[in-house]
Amino acid sequence: MGSLTGLLPIVAMFAVMWFFIIRPAQKRQKNTSRMQNDLKRGDQIITVGGLHAKVDAVDDKTIFVVVADGTRLQFERVAVGRVISE
Repeated sequence: MGSLTGLLPIVAMFAVMWFFIIRPAQKRQKNTSRMQNDLKRGDQIITVGGLHAKVDAVDDKTIFVVVADGTRLQFERVAVGRVISE
């Protein structure tokens, strides 16, 4: 019974870490992955590097975007930070 009582604080710390750190990070990653997979032509995006662009075409792993001056660039899907309008 004494060894079980000694393990209780460690188990409690792991549970707290799970609910306050690990679980929210997994939810954020899942939402980001869903957003990157749902990209479509015409979406206004911001890349993780801060580039504002409009999605021109979507490939399996990459997207083609057009920036303000009409330049067409190719990015990996994982480089998309967020969609600002659809």
